[in-house]
Amino acid sequence: MAGVHRPPEVRGDGVPVTTAAIIGCGDVSGVHAAAIRAVEDSELIAVCDTDPAALAAAVERYGVPGFGDHRTLLSQLRPDVAHVCTPHHQHVPVALDLLDAGVHVLVEKPLAHTVGEAERLVEAAERTDTRIGVCFQNRYNATSQAARQLLDSGEVGAVLGASATVMWTRTPDYYRRKPWRGKWETAGGGLLINQVIHTLDLVQWLVGGVVDVKGNASTRLYGDLIEVEDTAEMLLAHEGGSRSVVYGSLANVVHAPVTIEITAERGTLSIRGDLTTTYADGRVETVKERRASSTGRAYWGVSHEVLIRDFYARLGDEESFWISPREAMKSLRVLKDVYIQSDLVQNRLTTVG
Repeated sequence: MAGVHRPPEVRGDGVPVTTAAIIGCGDVSGVHAAAIRAVEDSELIAVCDTDPAALAAAVERYGVPGFGDHRTLLSQLRPDVAHVCTPHHQHVPVALDLLDAGVHVLVEKPLAHTVGEAERLVEAAERTDTRIGVCFQNRYNATSQAARQLLDSGEVGAVLGASATVMWTRTPDYYRRKPWRGKWETAGGGLLINQVIHTLDLVQWLVGGVVDVKGNASTRLYGDLIEVEDTAEMLLAHEGGSRSVVYGSLANVVHAPVTIEITAERGTLSIRGDLTTTYADGRVETVKERRASSTGRAYWGVSHEVLIRDFYARLGDEESFWISPREAMKSLRVLKDVYIQSDLVQNRLTTVG
């Protein structure tokens, strides 16, 4: 696709400015916009959405040009980076066009709504020098980073196992306002692909790659409203012989804190807001999590800006961004295995795989 390059943006002192566009002006786009504006030497220059009302609101809010189609945006502007915040089924088509135009891409989770679509993006990403990253921002949490460093140090010994919970709530209006969220064809799933995926990503990143999955997804509360699941459980076998159990539900009455507990030979790491490590010798250490700002929802965590700042800083690197499409495939494959094992989706496997 032949886009039109604007002259490189520079500050008055000659420092280059990273220009950015947001494609998809839904809820999470506000967090991306705030992060872009917080990062030094970056500038939001355009927004894009197929929904005229959402687009008009974003144009008014950010004071930048708006486009109803990302191809039109690329024909008139060429941002350095584009943030893909669209519904799940649009992630891959949009990202492929951006990569083809030579624009760096930061895509919200999940990588795609199906494994097949995700594989297309993995292949494209590995054929280009253009950078592409995936927003698993919770890897940048202070608690996640501290837990990973402690596990890598060997101080607590080998990991024996782990457990994780995501006990949140959703209302019928959450799905009615944006019907794509409740459909296999557009969301690719429900609770697992939209909410639990962040915690699942952390579990496999901290404990080790998943080599076997047993699980079930079901619709316990909103079966008359959505096609996809609102409750799920899984048993994961990890490389090295450890195992973990993960449970999630949107049928809870409140947003309870996400929990991850990792049991190792010489200590237990518990993430529930903060990280508490209890050593076998009785010592207890706590790592405080950064507190969320007023931008976005508290359960999105506090690290979008940290991830975006790091992604921008690495645009000139020769190697791929560390949370790459291939890396993001790991959690997607796990949750899709659960879908395939579940009665809920046996008649919809063409949109699950």
